[in-house]
Amino acid sequence: MDLTVVVPVFNEEDSVPELTKWIERVCNSGGLSYEIIFVDDGSSDSSWEKICGMAEGNPAVRGFRFRRNYGKAAALHTGFGEAAGDVVITMDSDLQDSPDEIPGLIKMIRDDGYDIVSGWKKKRYDPFIKRITSRFYNRTARWSSGIILHDFNCGLKAYRLEVVKSIEVYGEMHRYIPMLAKEAGFNKIGEKVVEHRARKYGVTKYGLDRFVKGYLDLLTVGFITRFSKSPMHLFGSLGTLMFIMGFLMAGYLGINKLVFIHNNLRAPLITDSPYFFIALTVMIIGSFLFLTGFLGELLNRSSSERNSYLIREKIN
Repeated sequence: MDLTVVVPVFNEEDSVPELTKWIERVCNSGGLSYEIIFVDDGSSDSSWEKICGMAEGNPAVRGFRFRRNYGKAAALHTGFGEAAGDVVITMDSDLQDSPDEIPGLIKMIRDDGYDIVSGWKKKRYDPFIKRITSRFYNRTARWSSGIILHDFNCGLKAYRLEVVKSIEVYGEMHRYIPMLAKEAGFNKIGEKVVEHRARKYGVTKYGLDRFVKGYLDLLTVGFITRFSKSPMHLFGSLGTLMFIMGFLMAGYLGINKLVFIHNNLRAPLITDSPYFFIALTVMIIGSFLFLTGFLGELLNRSSSERNSYLIREKIN
C-alpha cells in the first residue's frame, strides 16, 4: 500500500464527509493505493456516525472510536499502530489542512529520502493568540532540539512507515514528534510550505491551557531524549556540583573561625552567619539530587526498554 492518512477527529461532524471525498479524489487522481484511518477522540456530536457512513461500501476508510476524549497524541498513537502504508500522512479534520499537499509530501519521502516532512503554515488563519504562542514554542523547540523547523505543531506531516512504528506518542507529545524521531535515529527531517485554510466549520479547540502544557511537554521531551537511559548523568552531576558548592561555603566559614581563634580574637558563632544555613541547604539539596539520579538508575535497570535499540539494517 502506498499511503495511510491518519486523521484525529473531535467534534468535526461537518468536515469529515468533505475531507474524505477530498482525500479520495487526490489519491485516485495520483493512482495511489491508500487507506484513511479516522480516530474519533470522544466526540459528542455525530462525527462517528459520519465516519461510519463514509466507511460503508468503501474499504479504504477505517475508523476507531475512543470512549472519551484522550487527546490528539492518543489518537495519533492509535492510528500509527494501525497504519500499513509505505508513507503515513497525518492531517487535522477541520479542513484547514489541504489534501492537495499529499503528492508533494509523498515525493519528498520517496524521492528525496526524508524520514519526516513537516508542514509549515507560512500564512496562517489562526487566532492572534495562537499565532503568538506558536512562535514562542517553535523558537524554543528549535533552540533546544537543533531541528530547524518553523512549525513543529503543524498537523500536516508525512513519515516513513518505519518512523511511526519506532516512536511512542503519548500525553501531549504530538507537538514534538520530530524530536522523538530524531532521538530514535531518524535524522533526515525536512519541511514543506503548505496551504493553511481558514476554518470552514465549527470552532477552534485551542485554549490558553495549551500555552503552559506546551512548555512543560518541551521540558519533558528534552529530558527524555537526553537522559532517559542515564538519569544519573543529569541529577548526579547537578547534585555533586551543589554539594561541592555548599561544602566549600561551609569550609570557608570554618577556616574563617580558625583564623579568628589563631589570632586570639573572639570568633563569631558559625551558626550566626546566614551563609551557614545557605551552605547546609545547598548540600542537602545536592544530596537529594544525587539520590534522585541513583534511584532513577535503579528504576532504569529494571525497565524492559533499557536495552531497546532500533536496528537500521541487518545482514544474515
